[in-house]
Amino acid sequence: MSLPKPRHAWMRSLLLAGVAAMALSACASNRGSMPSPDYTGVSASQGKQTIAQLAARYKANPKDKLNLIHFAAALRAAGQSGQAVAVLEAGIGYFPKDVDITVAYAKALTADGRFEQSLTVLDNVIRPDVPDWNALLVKGATLDQMGRSGEARQIYAQALVIAPGEASVEANLGLSYAMTNELPAAEQHLRRAVQMRGATSQIRQNLALIVGLQGRFEECRAIYAAELPPEQVENNMAYVRALLTQQNRWDMIAKG
Repeated sequence: MSLPKPRHAWMRSLLLAGVAAMALSACASNRGSMPSPDYTGVSASQGKQTIAQLAARYKANPKDKLNLIHFAAALRAAGQSGQAVAVLEAGIGYFPKDVDITVAYAKALTADGRFEQSLTVLDNVIRPDVPDWNALLVKGATLDQMGRSGEARQIYAQALVIAPGEASVEANLGLSYAMTNELPAAEQHLRRAVQMRGATSQIRQNLALIVGLQGRFEECRAIYAAELPPEQVENNMAYVRALLTQQNRWDMIAKG
């Protein structure tokens, strides 16, 4: 079994996953572009089946906007960010001024590590007078991945003004603090997020992780236990402990 990634790298992957973890049922009719479909929680076999079905629909009709967005999201969840970018680049050709397609394209670019390009795409779609909260969410996550957490938090704060009570924005703000090792602040925002509209199991599990990283293992376990089967709870607890052990080693190297 390989060791987990250093905490900062793990937090970045968690933050990126959080961008996709917005509830499909969230009402966005008066608050911006459509929420992203979330395929991050599906099993590997289910993910392959879903991608095959969406790919067949895409081949039959590459101009189906909703399928384009779902296909790209499923590809991102499966780690195929480059293909997701290609699918959405074609989609941009069909829908050059569509905000939903453009935001999905920016997400794919961020997932593929093309941060500057993603920011350029987002800045072209975010209107200063009526900024799209979903686009702001992706911009904040992209800035966080670039290590520009102060700017990212300003963007999240702006998104919360437009979409108050939106769990995905509050959760990403929490993960932003986790990336800079400000765990109490991270926990505070994640606890707010789990009480908000559109709070998902992934957000609650993120809270469990942040609690565990502060050494409160029983509380961490209890949160996981409300979301996951027992075997997965134990696997996650082992992961949190291993992550803490590895982080201690990194801290010693940094101080040395």
